[in-house]
Amino acid sequence: MDIFRIEGPIGLSGSVCVSGSKNASLPIMAATILAAGKSSLKAIPHLSDISVCSELLGRLGCKLTRGPDGDMCIDATVIDNPVGEYEIVRRMRASICILGPLLARCGRAEVSMPGGCAIGDRPVNLHVKGLQALGAQIHLKNGYIIAEAPNGLKGKDIFMGGPFGSTVLGTANVLMAATLAKGRTVIESAACEPEIADLANCLNEMGARITGIGSPRLIIEGVEQLRPARFTVIPDRIEAGTFMVAAAITSSELRLRNCRLDDMMAVVDTLRNIGVTVDADGDGCVVSRQGPIRPVDITTQPYPGFPTDLQAQFMALLSLAEGNSVVIEKIFPDRSMHVAELNRMAANLRKEGPTVIVAGVKKLIAAPVMASDLRASAALVLAGLAAEGTTIIDRVYHIDRGYERIEEKLNPVGAKITRENV
Repeated sequence: MDIFRIEGPIGLSGSVCVSGSKNASLPIMAATILAAGKSSLKAIPHLSDISVCSELLGRLGCKLTRGPDGDMCIDATVIDNPVGEYEIVRRMRASICILGPLLARCGRAEVSMPGGCAIGDRPVNLHVKGLQALGAQIHLKNGYIIAEAPNGLKGKDIFMGGPFGSTVLGTANVLMAATLAKGRTVIESAACEPEIADLANCLNEMGARITGIGSPRLIIEGVEQLRPARFTVIPDRIEAGTFMVAAAITSSELRLRNCRLDDMMAVVDTLRNIGVTVDADGDGCVVSRQGPIRPVDITTQPYPGFPTDLQAQFMALLSLAEGNSVVIEKIFPDRSMHVAELNRMAANLRKEGPTVIVAGVKKLIAAPVMASDLRASAALVLAGLAAEGTTIIDRVYHIDRGYERIEEKLNPVGAKITRENV
């Protein structure tokens, strides 16, 4: 098992390129199921979650090849095993995205209930509700979702809102299935995240007829068939936000390449309120901090609000603010396992339900800590960059799920991160 050994505090200087979006790549990979033939996807990051998805598609009958530059070819000519097996699906929640396209293409799908990061309960009832509205017959058996549509799917008006807002993966599943349904489908309270817009744009390139992209009301006119995809995924806004925080927490200046600020307005606004400078620059931006870190209050919300996937990273940054901050998690209320680990590094955090009170301290002190999930891992790396001494982070396999060898991106600009196998 790998660990990170991080020496701090350090300063950063230079340029970092943001990889393709993990959260866009996974549903787009699943979308290739909808069209027989060879799809070509560009800017797919090299991540363990991508490897899991590739293995999953391979079990369905697809043939996958990767190029060194991130290009991926998925040959979905044959889908002869429409089953998402527990052995694979338990390792990654986004595996549920194969349910909709398998059902639409094959008329039947069996997908295990998904796993993923330990960040709280994330039910799939809205996925099921949406597909049932399209005419699917669905039941649970031995931990598997069994979905059948022997007479095909039919368009329907569907409301997809839930207790914590719109469902991103649920919207993706229903959207993909609806492209091959007969007639018109309206998804109301659809997720508006850029990754869903990217999926919709990819589907349209494949011959789908989707309007309202980027809005909470998606309209899909079903077509008889789709053609294989040729598509480049968007940059990863969560990786970009993590690198922005890296510059801020180390009082440094970094240039980010391949970064779409239009997808990150809530993040950029929060950084500026904290005292961080973010300036657009070509295909990216320059991020810097010289003065003190100002406290702010953050509430995570569905897009275009502040993203839950950057909550932990910003909590690490606010640990060093001059004053008290409040962070309220409204998407995954139990997403707070990083709180105890940051406190081990001399942060002063107090959790009260879905709220964390962050009392700023003058410095963080290195300590051995344990990563509990993907974004908590990133928060601990950021804290390690700013802390005095040597921070040891265990279970860094979590960070490999969503960051493309993060140490190889940060070390050239001044970080001192060593990966060790123990």
